[in-house]
Amino acid sequence: MGGGPPGHGRGSVMNGARLRTWRSRRGDRCPSCDDLLASVRVHHPAADPVLLQRAYAEAARWHQGHLRRSGAPVLTHCVTVAAIVANCGMPPDVVCAALLHDLEDTACPPERIAELFGPYIADLLRAIPAAPLDLSPSAATREVPGSAPSFEAAVLAIRLADRLHNMRTIAFLSQATRHRKARETVDVFAPLAHAAGLDHVSRELHDLASAVLRSPVASYAVTGRTLALLALLLPSRQRSRWQEEWTAELAAHPTRRTRARYTLRVLWHTPRLSVTLRRPVGKEQAW
Repeated sequence: MGGGPPGHGRGSVMNGARLRTWRSRRGDRCPSCDDLLASVRVHHPAADPVLLQRAYAEAARWHQGHLRRSGAPVLTHCVTVAAIVANCGMPPDVVCAALLHDLEDTACPPERIAELFGPYIADLLRAIPAAPLDLSPSAATREVPGSAPSFEAAVLAIRLADRLHNMRTIAFLSQATRHRKARETVDVFAPLAHAAGLDHVSRELHDLASAVLRSPVASYAVTGRTLALLALLLPSRQRSRWQEEWTAELAAHPTRRTRARYTLRVLWHTPRLSVTLRRPVGKEQAW
């Protein structure tokens, strides 16, 4: 098999199974391969390190030079997701699948995974992006401690870990995407994690998503939509001008309360403004 994809951008170069220590703006340290193995061995003391080391090296190879929106190497996301899955008590093969879960976005040939890691891990990787959010009831049931997880439970664990790390780094997404992902997390992912017995994951998902939904950014989105609806009361040729002016004024208000007051003021005056703008040209059109 040929070499991995050429690096691009300003990401640090991954070499084999090693990754330079990287910290996000939150101060998170990317787990190393040794960290992952230690987490796996908490629940599976006899875990063989060879499979995990091979998966770590494979992820490093195909994600070389790839960056996330935060500027962090994509590999940090893969390793952190694998660490979350390991801390949930999943066995080594599921942790390996978590390490490799984003390979579909690389030039890695799909058949390579089956050749190197076997059909079970390859099947997990195929199922992860295809799994519906309303997974079957068997996926969202509490596993018996010490028992092997069902295939559905393994897929769900990786999906939940992926969402958890994405919620930890959600500040780098657009305003609309943050709100949509947070609402989906509260409504779907946090309850699924609770049903699966991953209460610590459920709590963190709920807390992170609730913080986004309570943030001034969310209230700004609501007041912005209100102004857009009010603009529909105005003559069509002048809507965009007034909406732009209102939006600029709204952005100048620093708090939720002052934005709400401004929106109420616009709401109060818009009917009169609409009448004024529809007067024949030459009459006063001031507000």
